[in-house]
Amino acid sequence: MAERKPIESWLTDMDGVLIHEGVPIPGAAEFIKRLRDSGKPFLVLTNNSIYTPRDLQARLSRMGLDVPVDNIWTSALATAKFLEDQRPGGTAYVIGEAGLTTALHDIGYILTDHEPDYVVLGETRTYSFEALTRAIRLINGGARFICTNPDETGPSTEGPLPATGAVAALITKATGKEPYFAGKPNPLMMRTGLNAIGAHSETSAMIGDRMDTDVLAGLEAGMETFLVLTGVTTDADIDRYPFRPSRVVNSIADLIDRV
Repeated sequence: MAERKPIESWLTDMDGVLIHEGVPIPGAAEFIKRLRDSGKPFLVLTNNSIYTPRDLQARLSRMGLDVPVDNIWTSALATAKFLEDQRPGGTAYVIGEAGLTTALHDIGYILTDHEPDYVVLGETRTYSFEALTRAIRLINGGARFICTNPDETGPSTEGPLPATGAVAALITKATGKEPYFAGKPNPLMMRTGLNAIGAHSETSAMIGDRMDTDVLAGLEAGMETFLVLTGVTTDADIDRYPFRPSRVVNSIADLIDRV
């Protein structure tokens, strides 16, 4: 593998890397503290579009992880940045929670069900049949279809829940229109995040627990990639993929001394 430049900035996934089922993973607090003490730019990323960065900051703080709001990057923010670049001051019909609606309000978008430029699908705790029917009719009427992320399921204490990707498939089946996904593994999420902290891919690293989203997104964005084995992907899974991470480590604790 070609020699890379020293790592000057870090991007890390949240669930499966820093926390697991609402509990901090050993070493996560120390890793975040080392990052903050170093002064290096960093972001904590999540494909979850339900929460605002302020919500996530409070959630992490309760677990003992001190992450400033400006160091949190969500698929909702990446989606908003994409729409702001594509069609400034546009309109959208949104299915989602405060994380997504707030991000769109912040870029000056008007949320409407009357001839919107876009239908934007994110995660929500309760997908309404009425809202999905409206989205299908708007897309058939010419609205462009955007999704925050392609995750098909999400975790819960009772077991997996259908997530944005699964609901998007329902809409696609009904309309024949494929959505544009802004979140991981789209490297757009990595690049917009790097731009937000003034970092460059050639001197940045991505830490994740999933080969199919975190590692793939980091790889396609040109970053060094670290796979931790505290989340979805196991050591036995790695060889099933046609690409590899730069490094495989047991957990975030193994990367504290790399900062």
